[in-house]
Amino acid sequence: MSSLIQNGTAIITPRRSWLLVGSLGVALFLNNSDRHAVFSIFPILKSELKFTDTQLGLTGSLFLWVYALCNPISGQIGDRFSKRKLVVVSLILWSGVTALTGLSTSPAMLLAFRALLGVTESLFMPNAMALLAGVHSPRTLSLAANVFGSGEYAGVAMGGWYGGYMAQEFHWRLVFFSLGIFGILYAIPYSAVIHRAGREAPVQPGKTKGRLSITVLAKIPTYRFLCATFPICVCVVWLQYTWLPTFLYEKFSLSLAEAGFTATVYLQSANLVGSLSGAALADWLYSRTKASRLWVSCTGFFLAAPCLYLIGNCDSLLVTKAAAVAFGLCGSLFVANLAISAFDVVPPEMHASAYGCLNLTGSLISGFASLLEGRWKASVGIQNMMSYAALACLAAGVLLILSIRFYFQQDYRQAQSVVDRGL
Repeated sequence: MSSLIQNGTAIITPRRSWLLVGSLGVALFLNNSDRHAVFSIFPILKSELKFTDTQLGLTGSLFLWVYALCNPISGQIGDRFSKRKLVVVSLILWSGVTALTGLSTSPAMLLAFRALLGVTESLFMPNAMALLAGVHSPRTLSLAANVFGSGEYAGVAMGGWYGGYMAQEFHWRLVFFSLGIFGILYAIPYSAVIHRAGREAPVQPGKTKGRLSITVLAKIPTYRFLCATFPICVCVVWLQYTWLPTFLYEKFSLSLAEAGFTATVYLQSANLVGSLSGAALADWLYSRTKASRLWVSCTGFFLAAPCLYLIGNCDSLLVTKAAAVAFGLCGSLFVANLAISAFDVVPPEMHASAYGCLNLTGSLISGFASLLEGRWKASVGIQNMMSYAALACLAAGVLLILSIRFYFQQDYRQAQSVVDRGL
C-alpha cells in the first residue's frame, strides 16, 4: 500500500503509521535496556571497580546532563533534516557505545561512556516523537505515543532484570557486550521497516530557518508550565529507576536478581497498563476538552503522591510491591500525556524542538537530583527522598491546574491557527 500525497505532503496510510509505531517501539526498548542495565549492578561496580555512592549517582546524573544539553540541538536538527535517518543513526551509535561500556576498567572510563551514551541517545526521542505527531491525529496521538512508549517500560524491566541476572550468573561486562551487539544487528531490519513505512513529510524551507526554537517556545505560557512540571515527572521516575533496586536490596535483603526483578518488572508492568489506559482516556476526552492530556496528567500527579510515600516508608515487602504497582498505574498517567501535551500548544514545524527542549529541562534538573540522591543516600535516606518526591507531585498537579485555567485555551488557539493556515 503506497503513501498518499495531499497538498504536496506525504501522508502515510494508517497501516504504515502503526508499523512505524511498532518499529520505533522496539528501538525504544533497546534504548532503555541499554540505559538502565547499569543500575542493577551497582553492588558489583562498588566491589570490582571501587565506585563510591556519589560515583554511582553520577552514572545517572552524567548521562542525564549530557542527554539534556544535546536534546535541543537534536530537536533543531530534526526540524531541518530527515527524522527517519536520524532515528536509525542514533540506534547504531548508542548500541556501539553500549558495547564499548563493557570494556571499562575504572569509574572514570565507565562514566565517560555514560556521557557518550547521552549524546548518541539524544538523537532518538525528539525525532521519534515528532515523527509520530506528524502521522497521527490528536485523537489517536496519545495512544500511538504510548504504544511506542511501551518499549520504554519493557526496556527498563529488561535492563533491570537482565543486568542483575547476567552479572550474577556470568559477568557484568557481558551485559553491555550483548546488548550493544543486539542493537547493531537490529539496525538492519529496523532501517528497512522505517524506509518502507512511508515517506516523511518534506521539511519546508524557511519555516524554521534562522530561528532558535527555544526562544520561540519560551513565549508560550503553557509550554513554560510544562517545562516547570516535566522535571518533577522525570525526577520522580528516575528516583525509582536509579535507587529502587538498591533500596530493596538493602532494606529487604534480596538478591541482586530478586531486587532487580521486583524493582522493575512489577513497576514497569503497571506502567504499561496505566500508560495505555491513560493515553486512551486522554484521546477519548480530547473531543470534550482540548486540555485532556493536561487534565489526565494532573490527576496522575495527585494520585501518585501517596504511593511514593508508601514505597519509601512501609516495612512490608508485600505492601511495598503493591505501592510500586499503584505508583506505576497512577504515575503513568502523567508520564503518558505530559510531554505529548506540548504538541497541543506548539506549531507543528517545531515539534521536534519542543520535545527536545522539554527533555533539556527534565533531564538536566533530574541529573542533579540523581547526583544528590547518591550524596544524600546515607544522610537523608531513600525513604525520605520518596516522601519529598510525593510533595513534588502535589506541587506539579497544582501548577498544571493553573496552566489550564489561565493559559491553555489561548495557546491552543494560536497553535491551531498555524495548522489552519497550512503552515
